[in-house]
Amino acid sequence: MKIVFFGDLITDGGRDVNDINSLGNGYAKILADKLRPIYPDTDIQLINRGKAGDDVSDLLARLEDDAIAHKPDAVVMMAGINNVVHHFKNEKVLDLKKLEADLKELLKRLKKEGITVIFLEPFLLPAPDKLRMRKLFDAELEVIKKTALKYADEYVAYDEMFNGLTGSIPYTEYAPDGIHPTHRGSRLIADQAIKAIRKHLL
Repeated sequence: MKIVFFGDLITDGGRDVNDINSLGNGYAKILADKLRPIYPDTDIQLINRGKAGDDVSDLLARLEDDAIAHKPDAVVMMAGINNVVHHFKNEKVLDLKKLEADLKELLKRLKKEGITVIFLEPFLLPAPDKLRMRKLFDAELEVIKKTALKYADEYVAYDEMFNGLTGSIPYTEYAPDGIHPTHRGSRLIADQAIKAIRKHLL
């Protein structure tokens, strides 16, 4: 079984872009290390195609070359946080209708190829400089959730889970800047994602 991880820097995890076998040091690597021992008799190939800075439209633009061309059985994708970040920091206005259209097209193209899609929900933790993003992020999350639930095979929720945990544990334990996960945060992402992936292992 071949699985492609597709997304932004959270998926990238600092991978070596010149090494197709490099999974980086984020949730993709942690997930791989947990998954392979569970299925020692199954040939599981894992490819990381995360790329720092990508928003949903960027992923759509490179979908063919970086995901479909690998002919994966499944694509595990986390996307959406950069749409909000770019809106506030790079003057790239977040158009929710365009976001919905781009995400719908992305997911439909994957499904048309017979690829199982595991969609990992983006999240935003309450770092002081990210609080202003929360309202727009909530609106974006509604669009993402509605679209992914309709077109993806699995939708793994993280935002409510992470924010719930910060009621008793500092958010910095999971993502110091509210976005990029620590090793502890990445482990949680991997642990939840692996439950969804295992439903579809051949």
